[in-house]
Amino acid sequence: MRGAGQDRDARQMRLAALVIAGAMCLWLLVQALGSYYGWAGEWAFLADLAAIGAFVWSLIVTWRIWRRRNA
Repeated sequence: MRGAGQDRDARQMRLAALVIAGAMCLWLLVQALGSYYGWAGEWAFLADLAAIGAFVWSLIVTWRIWRRRNA
């Protein structure tokens, strides 16, 4: 039987996976739209920073879950 901690970890891992997938899809979309419409390079850098922020957040969440499971 699963405990409350395992259920919480499973929810957080699903959220991290959704953030990774969503950030990548949005990043690709912004890059494609920027290329198509000829947006300035600053917008591409802004999209890059937002995607990096989402990936770093997901990495921190998964690292904390991994540490909790191995403790």
